[in-house]
Amino acid sequence: MTYLELVNAVLRRLRVPEVSTVAQTEYSAMIGDFVNDSKSSIQDAWDWSALRTTLTVTTSVGVFNYALTNSQNNIKLIDVINDTSNNFMTYKTSSWMNNVFLNETPTTGSPTYYSFNGVDSNGDTLVDIYPIPDAVYSLRFNSILRTQDLVNDTDQLVIPSRPVIHTAVALAARERGETGGTSTAEYFAIADNFLSDAIALDANRHPEELVFRVV
Repeated sequence: MTYLELVNAVLRRLRVPEVSTVAQTEYSAMIGDFVNDSKSSIQDAWDWSALRTTLTVTTSVGVFNYALTNSQNNIKLIDVINDTSNNFMTYKTSSWMNNVFLNETPTTGSPTYYSFNGVDSNGDTLVDIYPIPDAVYSLRFNSILRTQDLVNDTDQLVIPSRPVIHTAVALAARERGETGGTSTAEYFAIADNFLSDAIALDANRHPEELVFRVV
């Protein structure tokens, strides 16, 4: 659904006339804020299939720090693969990286380890890799990439829409103070039911992630 469609879906449930653009009235603009608040909350509730993507980094000789372009510091890594050398890369702590770079003599070769190291001027997540690349390697960062706020009327929501709509309705009902028969607590309960159902359906695509294993 588009941003505008989401806002109108909330307005209808509040018995408020639909709008032709999200910013048409102060009230519709506020509902747009509630939609974005709901979207952020629902995105964080589960690693949705629709948010899974792969960011590719192509290394340069001698360069160990790279930006995950478009990650906007809003990323969760599933795994990292050195696609050139055909091996999984392993996470290491910042202290481990500081030790090999500052207290030892860094080695060069095919990258095997990675660690996070802040964000760049664009707000994208930075990662350090080790050993320092001695050639060009293709590194695949398989990720959950949560999206930024919806802004334009035509911006698309990629996660399930019903939990977002009903959470926004609950937020709007709480702000308004009356809903003509349904309490705010009931609205939040309805939203929670839609969310749990959506997670259950999506979880079927990745059942292995729900299994606890002792390492």
